[in-house]
Amino acid sequence: MAQELYTRTNQKIYFAGLALEALGKAQESRAMNAQALLQAERESALFHLYGALLGLCHEIAGFYRLPQANAPRAELLLTPQVLESIAIPEMAELVELAQQPETWLAQLMSAYAALFQPPKPPKKPKGDVTQPLIQAVSLDEPQEQVLTREEMEGWRQNLKSLAIRFREGLSEC
Repeated sequence: MAQELYTRTNQKIYFAGLALEALGKAQESRAMNAQALLQAERESALFHLYGALLGLCHEIAGFYRLPQANAPRAELLLTPQVLESIAIPEMAELVELAQQPETWLAQLMSAYAALFQPPKPPKKPKGDVTQPLIQAVSLDEPQEQVLTREEMEGWRQNLKSLAIRFREGLSEC
C-alpha cells in the first residue's frame, strides 16, 4: 500500500500543512532570525504544495496509463498536448486551471517557478550629467508580493478537495 501513487500526494499535502503551521509560528516569533524562518517555511510550504500537485498529476496519469506518467514536473503533464491522445476529464480540468493565470493553480505554479529565479536588484534611476544632482525618486515602487499563509492554505485546501473529488471519480470506473 505504501507504494500506491495516492500516498505521495497525501504525504505532500500533509507536509505542506506542517510547513504552514511552522510558518504561522515563525510569524509570531520574536527571534533574531524570524525573517529567515519566515522565508524558509514559506519556501518549504510552496515546495510541498507543488509536490502535491505533481503527485496528483502522477495519480491521474498512472490511472489512465499515460506515457507521460513519470514526468518529473507538473508542467510537462499539464499541457493540451497530453490530452490530444486521450480525453481525460480530470487532467482536462487541471490543464484548464493551469492555463488561466488568474486561477489558484496557475498562481501556485508561478510562485514555485519563481523560487528558481535569481534575486532582482532594486531599480536605480539612471544618471544624467545634464540633470541637477538632486533628483526626485519615487519611494512608492511596487514591492514584491509575498505569499501569505492564508493564500497557501487556500491552495492546500483546493488541492486536497480536488484529490478527493478526482479519486471518487477514478474509483467508479
